[in-house]
Amino acid sequence: MRLSQLFFTTLRDDPADVEMASHRLLLRAGYIRPLGSGIYSLLPLGKRVNDRVEQIIHEEQDRIGGQEMEMPVVHPADIWRASGRYDAIGAELTRFKDRNGRDMVLAMTHEEVVGILLADIVKSYRQLPLMVYHFQTKWRDEPRARAGLIRVREFVMKDAYSCDRDEAGLDISYQAQYDAYVRTFERLGLKTVAVASDVGIMGGSGAHEFMVLNPAGEDVLVLCEACGYAANRQVARIEHPKAAAEAALPREEVETPGTTTIASLAAFLDIPETRTAKAAFFVTGDGRLVTAIVRGDLEVNETKLSNAVGASTGLRPATAEEIKAAGMEPGYGSPIGAHDTTVVVDELVAASPNLVAGANKVGVHYRSVNVGRDFTPDVTADITNAREGDPCPTCGKSVILRNGIEVGNIFKLGTKFTDAAGATYLGEDGKEHPIVMGSYGIGVGRNVACVVEDHHDEKGIAWPEEVAPYAAHLVAIGANKDPQVAEIAERLHAVGEAAGYWRHILYDDRNESPGVKFTDAEMLGMPWILTVSPRSLAAGGIEVTNRATGERSTRSIEDVEALIRGG
Repeated sequence: MRLSQLFFTTLRDDPADVEMASHRLLLRAGYIRPLGSGIYSLLPLGKRVNDRVEQIIHEEQDRIGGQEMEMPVVHPADIWRASGRYDAIGAELTRFKDRNGRDMVLAMTHEEVVGILLADIVKSYRQLPLMVYHFQTKWRDEPRARAGLIRVREFVMKDAYSCDRDEAGLDISYQAQYDAYVRTFERLGLKTVAVASDVGIMGGSGAHEFMVLNPAGEDVLVLCEACGYAANRQVARIEHPKAAAEAALPREEVETPGTTTIASLAAFLDIPETRTAKAAFFVTGDGRLVTAIVRGDLEVNETKLSNAVGASTGLRPATAEEIKAAGMEPGYGSPIGAHDTTVVVDELVAASPNLVAGANKVGVHYRSVNVGRDFTPDVTADITNAREGDPCPTCGKSVILRNGIEVGNIFKLGTKFTDAAGATYLGEDGKEHPIVMGSYGIGVGRNVACVVEDHHDEKGIAWPEEVAPYAAHLVAIGANKDPQVAEIAERLHAVGEAAGYWRHILYDDRNESPGVKFTDAEMLGMPWILTVSPRSLAAGGIEVTNRATGERSTRSIEDVEALIRGG
């Protein structure tokens, strides 16, 4: 490809309001362009990278027996109602009516469709196990699209679905996908950590997320460097030391003016925060007020809390008016005397005697509050966040917290979607059994962005060879004045054209200064920069620069031709 003919342009200055390096560089180097919030066009360079990422995913899915297919992006709403997700998912799921007034949705994922296909096609145990996958455009109306391709509204995802006779078969398929993901991300040049995760709207018995560590990542990971424990903080369980046993003391009021925070309360009473109980208030999607009680030095984990109360559409903070309507006082609240609220108490609070808690009066708290005597929880569960230095639940050593970006996820779905679709098979025992499913997703564009996050420097992108849009970037200096330079540049370009689609090279044949050409070559990030100039020819051939390391050497034309061909 001649750069003079390429549909792209570079930006000389950093775009405004760009948070992450991948967003900045993909824009500056002419790989992507925004159309709207969370909606991007892939320009030719971006499409080639995207295709290379897809090709690697293809190969690893095929390697474990995956069969590629394609399913529609527009679905009748009835199939989502049957699975229960039409009402369980909020505004992220886009709903609309077709011209005949039928309710439709834009697909976020395709479990429902696979369930229907299985019900139609699979009849006997002899047809199982099987694995299908596709690449399809997804639409999720994200409330906070950000960071370029990291969090978008429209994107291409590879979603695969395993279909087995039983849970034992699912375990085998799940492990095959786990191993395929490890190989996929290694080939993409990504260092990932597989962490246990929440099943969320997918449901099922278990899930893992593959994470790239990045300070800008939205997920917080709980990791143990001693034993390898890894979990998303949404589900990480930490066993905090229990409070020492004490006899329950009589509850008493104490004046605590101006102590609307745990820090101010502990300082005023001269007690550690561990001796306090903190109330947090939320409202579920179906309008229930939830009062969560955790120890004062800990924070509420909203995912754990959502699961504890069955809030499938998530939680929002309660307003002061909603809190007061249930007989509680913001800043001085507790379940004591409250009504019309679901009370969820953290296990540690339930086991801690004589805590200080709100008295539901401005400027007043109670001493010696004891769960079970002073109020009765509706639910007792682990609802707190892990912290840096907390004990690992596996080995007891201190955990660390790191931010991560999710690049893939895998779920053990079980029979949720096949039950909804009536997808069964006739077993060897002559009886009908539900087909057991797994679901496995990789967001293609997000992986492109994460490759850039891991492979760039102050000059631009430095693509790994397996995902680079072109095998090399050819820069000709003085071709308009030196016929030999022009001849050799054309020769190398022709070698790339003949070597196969992924061995094509990007030939900068523009009438630009050497400085502009080298700046663009470093920004665009092909693995090799090949410079043909009178100086390089006088030195014995072509100057070859390794983009990632900056190492330079002069090689013969024949050696460079072999490099272009992949030798």
